[in-house]
Amino acid sequence: MAKKTKRIPLGKKIRKIRLDKSYTLDFVANETGMKKEYIKKIESGDEIPSVGTMLQLSRALCIDSNALLKQEKDSSNKREKAHTKRTNNYAYTPLGSGAENRHLKPFRIVIEAGHSHEGVGFQHEGEEFIYVLKGKVEVDVGENVNSLKQGDSLHFNSGIKHDLRNMGKDDAELIVIVYAP
Repeated sequence: MAKKTKRIPLGKKIRKIRLDKSYTLDFVANETGMKKEYIKKIESGDEIPSVGTMLQLSRALCIDSNALLKQEKDSSNKREKAHTKRTNNYAYTPLGSGAENRHLKPFRIVIEAGHSHEGVGFQHEGEEFIYVLKGKVEVDVGENVNSLKQGDSLHFNSGIKHDLRNMGKDDAELIVIVYAP
């Protein structure tokens, strides 16, 4: 019989890594540009971080981002439901297993109809590529608003503050590839 691995909530995992490395909240805040209060909310589970935020945190904590992004092996549907619970209005599924220590991080993202990523806009070192499989989305990159529909794509500098919204009446499905140096 296979041994069940107990899943550690993401916030607790982040806090444990930070404390194991003796990093203060000030240190992580200065490395990410996030407010200490926001990091505390993530660690307590009161705030659900985006993929971009997790990439920033993993860089600040000097760990491979997959330590925060990977999920226990499960069926795709169960995994998506678990992601949806953790990320409010969108579900993300890491693609490309074995991408540990790689610079490209591919994801399948589903954003609920009429919703956006909650919280502040994202900003992290690197680049992003978005391909719309289904639906209509708007992607703000700095002050520029990009309207994308099925079959459209966008490549941009993710060091510029960016945000993503589903503008349609149906869920939007995207492939997002993040390059993190």
